[in-house]
Amino acid sequence: MSPLKQLLNEQLSLVAQSLASPQRLEILEYLSQTERSVDELSQLVGLNVANTSRHLQVLKQAALVIVRREGKKRFYKLTGNDVTNLITSLRKTAEIHLAEVERLMHSYISYKDDLEAISAQELLDRSKNDEVMVLDIRPEKEFHAGHLPNAINVPPNELLQRISYIESDKDIVAYCRGPYCLFSYNAVEALREKGFKAQRLEDGFPEWKAAGYPVQHT
Repeated sequence: MSPLKQLLNEQLSLVAQSLASPQRLEILEYLSQTERSVDELSQLVGLNVANTSRHLQVLKQAALVIVRREGKKRFYKLTGNDVTNLITSLRKTAEIHLAEVERLMHSYISYKDDLEAISAQELLDRSKNDEVMVLDIRPEKEFHAGHLPNAINVPPNELLQRISYIESDKDIVAYCRGPYCLFSYNAVEALREKGFKAQRLEDGFPEWKAAGYPVQHT
């Protein structure tokens, strides 16, 4: 192996090694929704602040996240949509080649397979014709950081209280954090039980944004 190739592979291995942790993958998932402080990430992933900071330093060394300081607080965000695409590629490769991933998907998600998904392009086309109502089933903070055009925010714990405000004469498309997030699955299931015609978006907000589709901020 040439010295140049050796050096390049060493740099590539930094990125690969940074992903070799379930906690760091979870941190990246939360950061794909919006910028977050170390304290907030600590609460979300269930680690103490010191451990969360160590994981963030590994991700920062691999140039997957950047940090912003505000007083004594540190806020992290992804360095770009390419990081989301990297995680998406990792997920799809694992789904194809790892039998355990298929088993887990079957155990936890496949029982909802009748809740068929709609692709991002189809949703975009139907939205232009005002054929659908789009529901964002994520916490309010994530919604305000960015969401699909004209989407209505219905946090996962407020769906049943807000169901009376949902237009029953339109098809409903629900989305959330990503393909492994159950918020949209549960929302579609609950809406169908109430007689609504509902579908889920095939992927989530990060994949929509990374694909270059339009995003609104409120």
